[in-house]
Amino acid sequence: MARRSDPNRKPELLAQIIEYLRDQPLSAVTFRTLADALGVSPFTLVYHFGTRAELIADIIRAVVQRQQSVIDAELALEPSLDVHIQAIRDSWRGFLHPATRALLRLEFEAALLQVTDSELTVGGRDVHDRWVEWGAEALERLGVEREAALVESRALVDQLYGVQFDLVVTGNEEAATAACDVMIDSYRRRIEALLPASVA
Repeated sequence: MARRSDPNRKPELLAQIIEYLRDQPLSAVTFRTLADALGVSPFTLVYHFGTRAELIADIIRAVVQRQQSVIDAELALEPSLDVHIQAIRDSWRGFLHPATRALLRLEFEAALLQVTDSELTVGGRDVHDRWVEWGAEALERLGVEREAALVESRALVDQLYGVQFDLVVTGNEEAATAACDVMIDSYRRRIEALLPASVA
């Protein structure tokens, strides 16, 4: 009789892989290097993850799961511009934590890998699209028209990625946070101009 697989084993392996990747390049991921680092057989990884592309997709899904708490927290509250702006600031503060910054680096790497590796079906585009949709939904809840909400949300996400890249590359929290504050203040002024008179 075949032994039943442990449903907790894959999440445990994934957590160990992400921990290992905090200071390793995602582009160098192979079943052999991961197996050696984790002290398991390559077969174990193939059994749980299938292919390298599926493994990287699982890594990306786990990395971007952190977004959901930010999204859920805002959407659970009564919509207001103050709540929306605070959610953006809270998200930024989360990026300042060293562990989160390491995950952010993985997210950037995955986005670039997806551009050049046709086997990767999950990556930066999915993350970007999720953030844009969240921002647009938040703005629509405030009364901003869908088209304008999508444009403003995309502009915000693109600017946030730029400031996040600054943080990852330079490590200068103070300068990156100052730039982020300027960006958020400018965003707030633009959104205030788009709000219906009853909300603004």
